[in-house]
Formats: sequence, C-alpha cells, structure tokens
Amino acid sequence: MDLETYRRKRDFHKTPEPAGKKLSRHAKNLSFVVQKHAARRLHYDFRLEMDGVLASWAVPKGPSVNPKDRRLAVEVEDHPIDYGDFEGTIPAGQYGAGSVIVWDRGTWQPENDPIEGRRRGMLKFHLQGKKLKGGWTLVRMKGKNRAEDKNWLLIKERDDKAAQGDIEEGQPASVKSGRLIEEIGTTNGAGAARAKRRAKVKTPALVENAKRAKFPAFYQPQLATLVDQVPRGENWLHEIKLDGYRILGRIDDGEVSLLTREAHDWTQPFRVCADALKNLRARQAFLDGEIVALKEDGTSDFQLLQNSLKEHAPVKLVYFIFDLLYLDGRDLTALPLLARKEALAKLLGAKIQAAASDLIRYSDHWIGQGDELFDKACQTGLEGIISKRLDQLYRPGRSRDWLKIKCVHGQEFVIAGFTDPAGSRSGFGALVLGVYGDNKSLHYAGRVGTGFTETSLRDLRARMDKLVVSSSPFAEALPRGQARGVHWIKPKLVGEVAFTGWTKDKLLRHPSFKGLREDKPVGKVQREEESPTAKVVTSRKGANVEIEIAGIKLTHPDRILYPEQGITKLDLARYYEKVADSILTHVAGRPLTLVRCPEGYAKQCFYQRHTNESLDPAIRAIRVKDKKSVASYVSIDSVSGLIALVQMGVLEIHTWGSRAPTIEQPDQLIFDLDPDPAVSWTALKEAALMLKTRLTDLGLNPFLKTTGGKGLHVVVPVTPKQNWAFVKEFTKAVAQSVVREKPDRYIATMSKAKREGKIFIDYLRNAKTATAVCAYSTRARPGAPVSLPLRWEELKKDPRGEFTIKTAPKRLARLRSDPWKDYEHARKPLTASMLKKL
Repeated sequence: MDLETYRRKRDFHKTPEPAGKKLSRHAKNLSFVVQKHAARRLHYDFRLEMDGVLASWAVPKGPSVNPKDRRLAVEVEDHPIDYGDFEGTIPAGQYGAGSVIVWDRGTWQPENDPIEGRRRGMLKFHLQGKKLKGGWTLVRMKGKNRAEDKNWLLIKERDDKAAQGDIEEGQPASVKSGRLIEEIGTTNGAGAARAKRRAKVKTPALVENAKRAKFPAFYQPQLATLVDQVPRGENWLHEIKLDGYRILGRIDDGEVSLLTREAHDWTQPFRVCADALKNLRARQAFLDGEIVALKEDGTSDFQLLQNSLKEHAPVKLVYFIFDLLYLDGRDLTALPLLARKEALAKLLGAKIQAAASDLIRYSDHWIGQGDELFDKACQTGLEGIISKRLDQLYRPGRSRDWLKIKCVHGQEFVIAGFTDPAGSRSGFGALVLGVYGDNKSLHYAGRVGTGFTETSLRDLRARMDKLVVSSSPFAEALPRGQARGVHWIKPKLVGEVAFTGWTKDKLLRHPSFKGLREDKPVGKVQREEESPTAKVVTSRKGANVEIEIAGIKLTHPDRILYPEQGITKLDLARYYEKVADSILTHVAGRPLTLVRCPEGYAKQCFYQRHTNESLDPAIRAIRVKDKKSVASYVSIDSVSGLIALVQMGVLEIHTWGSRAPTIEQPDQLIFDLDPDPAVSWTALKEAALMLKTRLTDLGLNPFLKTTGGKGLHVVVPVTPKQNWAFVKEFTKAVAQSVVREKPDRYIATMSKAKREGKIFIDYLRNAKTATAVCAYSTRARPGAPVSLPLRWEELKKDPRGEFTIKTAPKRLARLRSDPWKDYEHARKPLTASMLKKL
C-alpha cells in the first residue's frame, strides 16, 4: 500500500487536497470516512484506514443500510490518512474536479486481518460512525479480467443497525460542517463565489423540529456587534459583509413584501426582487437578507444602489438571503443558525436558482477559516465579514452571537448642517455630522467634504434647504472656528460615511460620504466603538451544546480557555486532531502527568497522573509497580484519547521517559535548559549547541524542541536497556561535565540563589515518575504556546514564542519533512564506557 498513484494524479499546487504521507499509526481505533463527491457524476467515496493509508472505494449509489441492497464499490487508489478530513472543492481541470463533503466518519473494527482480507477479497467489519453503524461486508466480485477485479460489493449485515429507507436522502449534510454538498464553494477574487444548488425543492425535514406558530407581521431583526478581531473556532461561521439595505422578505400566499429593519415597506423600489421571490415553493415564509447593487467585479456598492433608486438607472440588484425565520406554519427562530441555513439552502433550491439566479441568491458561509476570509475580503475592497455562532437561535436586537469585523471604518451619522461651496463646486462644501449620546443629546463628530457626485450635491442641497433652522442642534458648542459659515438644519437626515479612524477629540479622520440612509432612524444613530473580541466572546451566555470529535462528545465547546486570543475548548480539540499523528508518536504508551485547567489557564489548574472510574474509556491505564504497591497511570494511544483529554480540560501533557511494556527501562533522555530571565538568547543557543556536541561525541543523536516557555529541551532517543538509576546517573554526569567547562554560565543544581544569570541544566526529569512536557503539547500559559520540535539549524534565530495553537499546524503543513522524522531510527544504547568518558 502506497500513495504513489494518488500523488501522480494530482497537482498539489492547484488542488487543496492534502499531499499526505503514509503513516505508522499507533492508534488502536482505526478510522473510516465516507465522502460525498459531486464530480462528473455524484458518488460516495468509502475509505477504511489500514496500514497507514485509507483504502478507498467509489460507491456510485452510496452505502445502503438495507441488507437487501448490494451496492457496487469500485476499488480506487489509496488515499492519505489526512484526506479523511478534506472538505472543499477540487478545481476544474484537476482529477476528480467537484465539491466534497465529509458525509460520515468514525471508527471501524475488522473481524479479521484487514490487509489479508483485502488481498483475498473479503472484508467483514463493524462501523461506529455518526450515520453508519453495525456490521458490514465488502466482497470482491470475480471478473473476467484484471480490470474487473476492482469491483466489490458493499453490503449491510442483518443486525439491529439495519434499516429500510434511503439514508443518503434522509441525512444529506456533512458531519464535519453541517453543510450540504450544494453549499460547498470556493472563494473567488471578489470573495463571494457560490456553488449552484441543484437539490430538489421540498419542505426541509429540519423544519419539523420547529414549533408551530401564527405567521407574524414582522420580525425585529438580529443585529451584529462591532468587534476588533475575527472570532476563532469552528463554532463560528463567517459571511461576507454586504454594502446594501437590510431587507426582510415576507411571503404570504403569493403576496411578497420587502420590509426594512424598521418595518417600512420597500417593496416597490425593489419590485424585481419581490417578484423573483414568488418562485419559491413556500406558502408562507419570512426571510432575512440584504439587497445590494453589484459592480462589474461582483462587489457590492452602496452609492450605486442609491443612484439606482433615485435615477432608476439599470443596475444589477441582488437579494442575498442569509436566514430563514418562518416557513409554512413553523417559527424557526429557536433552531440553531446552522439548521436554519440548511433549511434555507433547501428552500432556495433548483427552481429559484434557475428562475431568478440574477436576483435571488443564497448567502454562503464558511465554517472556521475566518481570518483567511477576512484577509481576502479586505484585499478585494469589501466591507469586511459577519461572524455568527452556528449553534445559536435568532435573537431580536443587537447580539453577541453575531459579530461584525470591518476592513475600514464606516457608520451612519446625523447630518446637522452644511457649508457653502467654494470655487466651481455646486450644492454645498461639506456636511456637518453628529451622533447621539446615551443621554439622547446630539454631539459633534466632524465634517465630510468628499465622496459626492454632482447629482448627490444637487439633490442633497435641495433636501437640506427645506430643513434649515437658525440654531445649532448640538448639545455643546463646537470647537473654535468649526461653527463659522455653517447653515444648521433639523436633524432629519442620516448619511453613511467611511473614514480611517477617530482623533483623540472624537472627530472623524479622512471621512468620505457614501450616501443617505433612508432606512435608518435618526434617533438610533450613535458612535459605534469596536469591542475586544475576546471580551465579547467570553461574556456571551449561551446554551451548552455538544460536538463529537473522534468519537468523543465535547461538552461546552465554546468555553474560553485562552481569553486573550478567544481560544475555545473546540479550538483546542481541533488543534490536537490536526497534530494527532505527530504527537501520538511521542505520547502513545507512556504514563502521563496532566495539567488540567477546566475553566482556562488563568483559573484554577491541577495535576492528575492516576486513573479513576470517571475517565473516558479512550484513556488507557498503565499499571506500574511501586515500592509498596501497584499504581495505575493515565495513558493514551489514539486520537480519541487526545480528545478525551481536551474534554477533561487538559492544557498540558507531560510524559515519562519510558513506555509500556519496558516501563523500567527509559527510551529517551531529556535535558531542560532553563535560563535565568537575564540570560540572552545567544547564551541559551550556545548552551544547546554545547550540549549537542557533548552528546554527539558520546555517539548519541540529540534532538531539539521548544518548551513553550523561555527554555529549550534537548531530547535523546535511546535503546531501552538501562534502568532508571543508570539513566539518572548518566544524565547527571553529562550535565555536570558541561558545568565544569563553563561554571560561570551553567549550573546543575536547583538552588535558585545560585542560578542568577545562569542556565540551569535540569537532568532531574530523567527519574522514574518524573516527567517533561511532550512535543506538540500546549502549555497553560498566555498566548496558547506549544512545545514544538526544531531543526538544529533553526537556532540561528530565537524561535521561542513563535509557535502557538494557531501557528503550529501551519508550520507542519509548510515543512517538507518533520524535523524529528529520524527520531525512532536514531536510538543508541547507553553504555558504561560512555559514562566513564564523563
């Protein structure tokens, strides 16, 4: 089994599919995945982990839970293990071009040797997935030639998991993101490419979970809170922020009304969009979205939208719909957002897209990847993005479940006056702007004199002339000189203004006028101030939800563990899911000491090393003889075990220097270089290199990693032959030999008083029951740092602080090879002759 054929068929410079590698897995729980693949023909890819790869079959009709069905399964090339997490779109022109979702995944248990069974053409196994469960059989069909030997049959065994009906139609969504195959799309230059939806239009089954209710006349819309950063984690979905009018669409037996957020009827100005909504197969529906005018590059333009309303110019109007609040007798606002969007995607199916694709569009979303989407939105000149909690209900008014992050500043202002034009300019010179405070008084915010067209100068002047008054509407006197030449008007008009920021006097920097906001009430115009995302996310209160990862139920996935970055329990689980293959190489089979911080690193933390009855079955026990008794230590050997640690609130994983079954014979040495705060990076680097030379001269192969703190770890793989006493004596001798050479720089004793200005070469971690933080473990410290393997040449610059939960997976993806790839092959035995040399 290898990946040569898989790699040969793909250009990884063009496809987002993982290049992957064949892995040596320690996991006892083998993974399986079923991916729904909308290539030239829709099919399902059935994949079973075996021998470090995913053995794969293409199932044209998909798996059936009915034992009477014998589904054709065509054996295809092996795929890498990490392909099981792939969801996205393979670009046109690439092998297998089309959208892919993770339709089901979980673990599988073969009844016999799977490699031999595959060779013989008979695989019997049990699945434990989100959708597929119980006993199954894959049997090869005997063909007339070698090509036909690729054809197998996938058959469900007769057991309590067998059922009638079409499971593919009944459960079409991804178990990873909750999205349908029709919702998967790619981000184009405008950041808004959307997949065409071809699903049959029918009332979504999800709606049946919603409560019955009378059809309301209006819904008060949910509004977003302005924050300074994109929230992180896969419990948030992200949408492009549009630059148009917020509109709620009400459909009642063929009659369509388009309402503003203040319940004003704007059906007539947007009659073409209203008429297009009549194509929906819904008797009664309430939709939430935004009507925009699109430029040729596909981006929305508010000024263009305004001009179209005034001058009836031929402009491309589009109603982007992002929420469904009511459908045919049921109120959907109590359903989670992701469920509402899935119901909306089904409602806006084939007919509406075919009949009105230029006028009505589904507002697509991305789960996770918020930072990347925001960067692309800003690069393209878009307003920003809206981030929404995917598990929350629809709440009227401003909410912390919806957040807006802007690329440039912009908001509404009350127009309080204007100045006369100068030179050849017509209309007026500048608008005088204000915002209301909490005391309902109007306060000065500056002037805007750019962004106008000849038409807007003329039309706006005509409207303002009718509102002229003799006195200022502001609560306070304007700064010196600012009131000179101003014609005051009644505060009746609202304008939208883009700007670069605020001065210390709370005045606008570099403002530019975008247009009048006819839909915004004057009295609600206040200064919008960005709130720190971490503070907003931490303080929000929502119902507890459960998310399952690697077969482990994760409760309170939105709990903030690192408040400065807003990193949640779910983020931590996703991190360990990504680095599982790397960390399990160093963790599996070892007794562990855990640092548990259930409420986050900044709150109470405690250690745990022994098992108890409350632990998840994915957490193993290693029994170790003590002087007087036998102790049961925590251990893991699978991705499920890692996620079970996250569920326990574990923020640090520390390992013994030995693993089962040779617990009494260590298989690695560790030297912790712990510098005094006054020690420079150059001095620490020299200590690591000096220690490397000493160990290499003895015939050993040292490796290097960060600690996630201020020090470095030098780790040495050894053959597990010597006992703990010899290993401790040996490492002590190594440390002392370095200290003897430069006693002014290094120390090998724990005395804090003697360590000032020096580096402590800590060898004490090489004793039975002593531990050190393992490679790829997170730390319970600010910034969510990670202990990460390094190449020795990376000591040229200080890497400490670079690696976090966010950056570590990117580094792994970027590296061509693991810095510790030769670790297992680098073991050498410790000998008495080595000790004598020290």
